[in-house]
Amino acid sequence: MMKLSGKIVLVTGGSSGIGLAVARRFVQEGARVFITGRREAQLAEAVALIGGDIEAIAGDITRTSDLERLFDTLKARAGRLDILVNSSGLSEPASLEETTEEHLDRIFTLNVRAMVLTVQHAVRLMNEGSSIVLVGSIAGSIANPGYAAYSASKAAVRSFARTWNSELAPRGIRVNTLSPGPTDTPMFSQASDEIRQTLSARIPANRLGNPDEVAAAALFLASDESSYVSGTELVIDGGMTA
Repeated sequence: MMKLSGKIVLVTGGSSGIGLAVARRFVQEGARVFITGRREAQLAEAVALIGGDIEAIAGDITRTSDLERLFDTLKARAGRLDILVNSSGLSEPASLEETTEEHLDRIFTLNVRAMVLTVQHAVRLMNEGSSIVLVGSIAGSIANPGYAAYSASKAAVRSFARTWNSELAPRGIRVNTLSPGPTDTPMFSQASDEIRQTLSARIPANRLGNPDEVAAAALFLASDESSYVSGTELVIDGGMTA
């Protein structure tokens, strides 16, 4: 039996990497999936690749007008939302000396501000039994030299999830954080073999994760199989932080 049969799902950042893998797995499990992102061509490619009951709504969730249009469209087409997977995110390096206002704004505008406003809009379409999965990172819990702003933004994701879980519990809405370790996504496409080998050596599993493995964990948190899992952080890192 499919685990998400009849569910309405929104995946932000659903055209590549972890978001794409999540959207594909959720369609396979019977959900009607909407994906959103800024690049229309990439969204169209994702829809063609996945096939089945999936639709794309292009937009930039850092823009209030685009965010409102996204949820107005979702409401008009589906009437409700059962599952939100917030997978949009940005990572770029900067040491303390290199950190600028623009760098901070880029990281926190997408990774934190847009996430908060996306969840705020999403819960207006959610009923009892709904689930919110926020994609964080193990970077939010460990030292990550050169990525202080990114790490801090992912720590904020985890913190918001815990508070929202308490706030939304009376409505029967669960909020959980999914925190991957190094995962073989397009973000790593420019990484040298040396960097990949160095990272792999720090992981007991001795390899990077793959997006499908993260998607499987997202499915657990989104589905009724995790009905008593709420306010937690599920770490998918091959044992790296352990």
